[in-house]
Amino acid sequence: MLERLDKRNLRNGLLFILPWIIGFLVLQIYPIGYSFYLGATEYSGFGRPLFTGLNNFKELFRDPLLSTTIYNTLFYTLMSVPIGIVVAIILALAMNQKVREVSVYRAVYYLPSILPVFALVFVWILFTNPQYGLLNRIFVALGLPFIDWIGDPRFTKPSLVILAQYGAGGPALIFLASLRSIPIDLYESADIDGAGVFRKFFHITLPMLSPIILYQIIMGLSGGLQVFTQAYIISGGARGGTVGSQNSLFFYVLYIYQNAFKYSKMGYAACLSVLFFTVSVAIAMGVFRWGRSWVSYDT
Repeated sequence: MLERLDKRNLRNGLLFILPWIIGFLVLQIYPIGYSFYLGATEYSGFGRPLFTGLNNFKELFRDPLLSTTIYNTLFYTLMSVPIGIVVAIILALAMNQKVREVSVYRAVYYLPSILPVFALVFVWILFTNPQYGLLNRIFVALGLPFIDWIGDPRFTKPSLVILAQYGAGGPALIFLASLRSIPIDLYESADIDGAGVFRKFFHITLPMLSPIILYQIIMGLSGGLQVFTQAYIISGGARGGTVGSQNSLFFYVLYIYQNAFKYSKMGYAACLSVLFFTVSVAIAMGVFRWGRSWVSYDT
């Protein structure tokens, strides 16, 4: 009787998750497999793909723009991810304080993270405009040097890193939930032992937040490596093949987009996607392995 009940529960469970399984296979697994196939073809998006073997992968090593896109993407990701985690933790600590109207502050902190990216980018362009932007007016009033945030190649990527922090409200709420789940007994014991604020933070708070930090690192790396919208808008849709000042905003995913939809090189774009997928999986596995040495799941 118990075995029949287990089989029925298994059948019902599979029926409930069947739409997700179909969506996962059709919208995730199939496109990945088809990209591997297209990467070995010459295809313009029309007609039938022409199988060319490893020609596209050989062209990767001769592509002068590939190294530029990889450098720009890694530079942005390695700056935005750690800064974003630090900002999110600071916001979470601020939202965890027992002050009046703290719920209003939480809503204000979270609001920018739910706004569309393109809206934030347009506001940032106006805010940093070298002619009438408010940011440079503030800099000049304070006696600081004038900076062309969206035209000077030295500052275009740092500018996007700053812009990315407008979305720190979402991760901050996750950190806030984790902060509120830390047992108060730990802090009370630390107070009895005479521990100060910084000692409690580094020896209690951070270790207890380590699983969430690992999660945010994974999500941050995923979002940083796929940066596209900000650069596409600031560069005006990549007109003329130049993305940002001196290609300083020429990111990897934007290069895939150009090859696929601007140059009609679907096969080469799929080859770039395969490389991106492989490297992303390797980075994720490496981060998970690295996390074993510092992530604590016990109280």
